[in-house]
Amino acid sequence: MSLKNLREYIDACFTGIWIETDEPDEAILQVRQLSHEADWTLSVWDIANGFEASEGSETADPLSALELFGTHASHTGTNLLILRNFHRFLGSPELIQQLSHQLTTGKQLRNFVLIVAPVVDIPVELRKQFLVLQHELPNREKLLEIATEIGSQLGELPEGDEQEQLLDAASGLTRQEAEAAFALSLVREGKLSPASLWELKTSQLKQNGLLELHRGQEQFADLGGLGTLKGFCERTLRTRSNNTLAKPKGVLLLGVPGTGKSQFAKALGHETGRPTLQLDIGRLMGSLVGESEKNIRQALSIAEAMSPCVLFIDEIEKGLSGAQSGNAGDSGVSTRLFGYFLTWLNDHQSDVYVIATCNDISRLPPEFSRSERFDGLFFLDLPDRTQREQIWEQYLNVYGLDASQPRPEDQGWTGAEIKSACRLAALLEVSLAEAALHVVPVAQTACEKVTGLQQWASGRCLSAETPGIYQMPSSTKRRRSVPQGDPSLN
Repeated sequence: MSLKNLREYIDACFTGIWIETDEPDEAILQVRQLSHEADWTLSVWDIANGFEASEGSETADPLSALELFGTHASHTGTNLLILRNFHRFLGSPELIQQLSHQLTTGKQLRNFVLIVAPVVDIPVELRKQFLVLQHELPNREKLLEIATEIGSQLGELPEGDEQEQLLDAASGLTRQEAEAAFALSLVREGKLSPASLWELKTSQLKQNGLLELHRGQEQFADLGGLGTLKGFCERTLRTRSNNTLAKPKGVLLLGVPGTGKSQFAKALGHETGRPTLQLDIGRLMGSLVGESEKNIRQALSIAEAMSPCVLFIDEIEKGLSGAQSGNAGDSGVSTRLFGYFLTWLNDHQSDVYVIATCNDISRLPPEFSRSERFDGLFFLDLPDRTQREQIWEQYLNVYGLDASQPRPEDQGWTGAEIKSACRLAALLEVSLAEAALHVVPVAQTACEKVTGLQQWASGRCLSAETPGIYQMPSSTKRRRSVPQGDPSLN
């Protein structure tokens, strides 16, 4: 719920309101402006200064602050008390009891308690008495105002696509952070540009450790094949529909390890001018009760604040497989994470394009891949001869190798294995044929799993290479296992 609706909640007599914000001064300013318009009495308290415009030392005590508010508040109007960072004191039984009393009696006296804090940490005794509101980060219009104010000394601002890129880079920053980033950009480059803003965002994400910001230079041209997948994602992201409900959601990529799923996700962000945020579900797991759920809410909130963006979740089955196996070992944490993530996938309206990769879909619950979670479920098969030729040419050029030399037999090789052969040839200064002796394709080491994955995807997934439903190649169906010999001879 948004802070914009605060007046409605006050009129409806919600006496306890918890405002979650990273910008306490800005949130208090908005409440102060609303109080002035509505003719409400407003008091603000914090542990360092006590009540504003008060010289009484006793007001620096949190318990005394609540008692004084209940005693001195006017009985003829609406009275608001803002408590800054009061969650730090709610481990005290006396404070909890006094706050509960104030919230109960406040309905008759129209006394309202507003706690402004960066986290929501409500004691169980008070949870039914508080309404939680989210103080929203500045929107694009507000960010443009800040940029205009900071850049006024230049006499002009970027326009058109440059302005949109600047605002994309600023999305998700607080007002103070945006001001600092714009100012840093002026100092460094003499103009407003996105580079300094992305640097600040990268630093922020490293602090919370939940997401990583990828700003690489991968391109579709560096990724052989996958023509249908490339065209589908690029079109859904670059086409702007007049229907506000027709928004892209993302794709689930199933495939053999090494077929370019992760590289595609990173290249898509670069191709469409969006930052790529990488979410590692393993990092969401916390040791405290409720910490994992809090982490996924925070991670997805950050992604929404930084939209438009690409949210990349690699090997998602490893993080959410507990929801399928009964989660006996994690007390239901995987199930709760999975449930929250599914709900968000289905309901979110933000411009966050999700790319989730998976090597073993049998470890995911079936409801994960149903329609409207993603725009499509694509299967990335082992590259065919044409794709392998493109990949060889690419990596021979990258590593500066002789393109005319004989190549090893590469039937069933993935792009990662071709890259490995080229890298080893350059590293060991040997031919491709010699380097290939050090490469064991996944089609051999995990033959049964690869074949089983192809069989499952056939008729169930979209093909990443050609339009339509993926069909298992007939040559693969006829492929026989390698003879193992007569056990009696061993």
